[in-house]
Amino acid sequence: MRWLKLLLALAFLPATAGVTLSLIAVGRRLLLAGNDTATPALLAFGTGYGLWLLIFTLLPKPMRTYVLGHELTHAVWALLMGARVSGLKVGKAGGEVRTSKTNWFIVLAPYFFPFYAMLFLGLFFLGHAIWNWSAHFWMLFFLVGLGWSFHVTFTLMILFTTAQPDVKSQGVVFSVVTIYLMNLLIILLTTAALSPQVTFVDVVVHLWRDTLAAYGWTLDNLVALWQHSLNAIRH
Repeated sequence: MRWLKLLLALAFLPATAGVTLSLIAVGRRLLLAGNDTATPALLAFGTGYGLWLLIFTLLPKPMRTYVLGHELTHAVWALLMGARVSGLKVGKAGGEVRTSKTNWFIVLAPYFFPFYAMLFLGLFFLGHAIWNWSAHFWMLFFLVGLGWSFHVTFTLMILFTTAQPDVKSQGVVFSVVTIYLMNLLIILLTTAALSPQVTFVDVVVHLWRDTLAAYGWTLDNLVALWQHSLNAIRH
């Protein structure tokens, strides 16, 4: 199974380039929108994101908070996959949650699913449905920025400083490619859900166009490399 996941990871490498190009295009579109709706939202998101970077850099790391979110993400995705969940344990040094079955979604979910950003998102819209927080949407973008920054900083710190059994169990190359792709896809989907400037159709169009271009470029260069190799052998 490891070799199959390695082949899948290699096959998805062009897709990482395509999704990256799509994210750049969507980000540029938001930055160039420059209207009364986009600018406050981007400022609020950037403020929340930057505030967490400052907290992460200057203050002690809230490891229990991270571990709780990590284990709850395993649990949430296990429930979504129809598994039973039990035995949640959380501590500064690590945590544990038992599930009746597992797969790569459940194992790698904490590294691509921003638990606290999605929690803030869900709680805000629940409050909005009850109390009508239309005048306070800037707070939603601030909290989502804060949650995303929390996710990115801790994910990078954990991946680069600690040997992760989750990652090793799925194969390092497969895990890295999957984590990268899924993070970017969730960013794009979240943007489409929250921004009036970008729709889900826009995201799908960008992904389709950019991913096809990435695979086309890769195929062209592989064919050229093959022909060059054959010519070199003949001569």
